Amino acid sequence: MSKIGSKENIRQFLLANIGRVIESHELQAAADGAVQYSRRLRELRDEEGWPILSHNDSSELKPGQYLLRQEPPHKERPHFARMISARLRAEVLDRNGFTCQMCGLTPGEIDPATNRPVRLHIGHIKDKALGGKDELSNLRTLCSTCNQGAKNITPEKPSSIWLLSQVRRAGRDEQKAVFEWLKSKF
Repeated sequence: MSKIGSKENIRQFLLANIGRVIESHELQAAADGAVQYSRRLRELRDEEGWPILSHNDSSELKPGQYLLRQEPPHKERPHFARMISARLRAEVLDRNGFTCQMCGLTPGEIDPATNRPVRLHIGHIKDKALGGKDELSNLRTLCSTCNQGAKNITPEKPSSIWLLSQVRRAGRDEQKAVFEWLKSKF
């Protein structure tokens, strides 16, 4: 028997209260006390197109109040299976030198954005939601910060020629810095 997640609980709660102003503490209770109930609410708004209003959208609402005026659009929710095998994950990490391909951080270093040790993830170059596949050529190593920032918006991986042109356009000091960074990584 599978347990219903906090997002599904919030979804059911909102559907049962269409047209009624809902307080944030009610949503948190509906989410079984989940601290991240606001993230689940944002996902319903942004990813699934639910017309949930907040004080930012309507002057009749106060901070911490939400309103679902009408039934949300019915659209099929995508279901993604986790298909990246341990072998494929290891291949991607090895190919990328256990280094984030966006910022260059490696495990154990302190991420300046979070002040926490870096954790590496496998990210898609072309996101699965946009038709990307779970294959070596579409996967790269990303740290937690870059992976979160790249979700569904990262363009295609730059070509070697484009990358070299950017280095050539840079000043001598920047080129030396790139060279030293490459030497330290390889």
